[in-house]
Amino acid sequence: MRDAVRKGPKDLKTASLMIVYTLSKALGCGPTEIYGLPTSHVIDLMALHTAIEEYKAEEMDKITKDTKNKIR
Repeated sequence: MRDAVRKGPKDLKTASLMIVYTLSKALGCGPTEIYGLPTSHVIDLMALHTAIEEYKAEEMDKITKDTKNKIR
């Protein structure tokens, strides 16, 4: 499972499990609720979650760079 987290899943079962886990944590609900959603909804939510996490990472990078420049 560590390799799947670091390098990406190698099979559909692991990918599905990772998606369910990620959305469960992001939405604060149980995995059974995710399994009950239509596939299209899960895909949309996962895309939204990914976009938000990328934005947060970009903003953190900006803050980190700004902080390093102020220290120098």
